[in-house]
Amino acid sequence: MRVLVVEDTADIAEAVVMRFEKIGHAVDWETNGRTAAELLEVQAYDLVILDLSLPGEDGLTLLKSLRARRVKTPVLVITARSAVDERISALDLGADDYLTKPFDYRELEARARALLRRSAGLSDNMLRVGPLAIDRAGRVASIGDRPLNLTRRELTVLEILAARPDRIVPKEELIEQLFNFDQEPSPNAVEQFVARLRRKLADAPIEIRTMRGLGYQLATT
Repeated sequence: MRVLVVEDTADIAEAVVMRFEKIGHAVDWETNGRTAAELLEVQAYDLVILDLSLPGEDGLTLLKSLRARRVKTPVLVITARSAVDERISALDLGADDYLTKPFDYRELEARARALLRRSAGLSDNMLRVGPLAIDRAGRVASIGDRPLNLTRRELTVLEILAARPDRIVPKEELIEQLFNFDQEPSPNAVEQFVARLRRKLADAPIEIRTMRGLGYQLATT
């Protein structure tokens, strides 16, 4: 998934970025509210993690403008402001959840999973396509009782395809979900991940189909 972290406190932002990248998300980090607002006008995200006290433009203003444009991206507010009125303002302006600093990073991850799950219309952290099961919390996948030994990015590719079973996912969309602005994927990066996944799914009644010129499709056989 593609995540935007808008936070001007470096140690907090770096910790958040590291944890979300470790579990397979592509993460962009902005320290300035105005720059983040401009980025949100041109780049789609699955989740925004937003501080309220920011240079350039405060988080509440950014949130208000985002919802005024009818952007439905889930927003998780993280802030040192603990007053009830602040939380109410953020939630009334369209924030989906609120976490007060200091917080446990495991709780941040759990709240992020809940928002991503809700936006995808899922009731739990499990994705299932035929015999394939992906535990989005545990970051593991299996075919029946057989665990799949997947790298972080292989699991992310499989997760993206499994969240859209039988739909064609363009290669460009996979690249956006796998790499942030600071990373330069090689032209055949996605093909390499797909090729390795196909080898690991070779004996399973499920396959990744290449729809030439369109993208990839996960389907049962």
